[in-house]
Amino acid sequence: MSASPPMVDGGLSDTLVRVSYGDRAAFADLYARVSPRLFGICLRMLPTRQEAEETLQDVFLTVWHKAAQFDPARGSALTWLGTIARNRSLDRLRASRGRADDPIELDEDIPDTAPLAEDILLDRDDARRVHQCLGTLDPGDQRLIRTAFFDGASYAELATRSDRPLGTIKSRIRRALIRLKECLA
Repeated sequence: MSASPPMVDGGLSDTLVRVSYGDRAAFADLYARVSPRLFGICLRMLPTRQEAEETLQDVFLTVWHKAAQFDPARGSALTWLGTIARNRSLDRLRASRGRADDPIELDEDIPDTAPLAEDILLDRDDARRVHQCLGTLDPGDQRLIRTAFFDGASYAELATRSDRPLGTIKSRIRRALIRLKECLA
């Protein structure tokens, strides 16, 4: 009897499928497993902790309603979830342009949601693999991927910054993501 290969995403794909059927226990499990990482994306992109918390709530509301749209053949569950967090953060940034920030006194203390040591080691290994695969890309494509996904720049902003058509930027990023996926597989 041969052992089955380990799940690439730690079973997140299966959990998302269960969420798509309205399984509340699966949703709670999903939240417990990925909320610190998604909160980190929101927190890095948004100016205040309060906005990041509210955006994280929007992210999970979106996941609850759109879990059936996740297609494991198109990418990993964590990538899908991270994309939702990034897009909701960008939406919030766009909506808040021109609005005054709340005073810092209105921020509330948040309990420590730091991941466990084991999770940190797994994250470091994942990050090492991603950075190693990024190194295989053309330097221009590396810069586009890093700016779009690590700094939160929209494709339109990248097109403006690089003085290239939006379609070109989208195509280059798509091809680079395909090469990254192949490298990570």
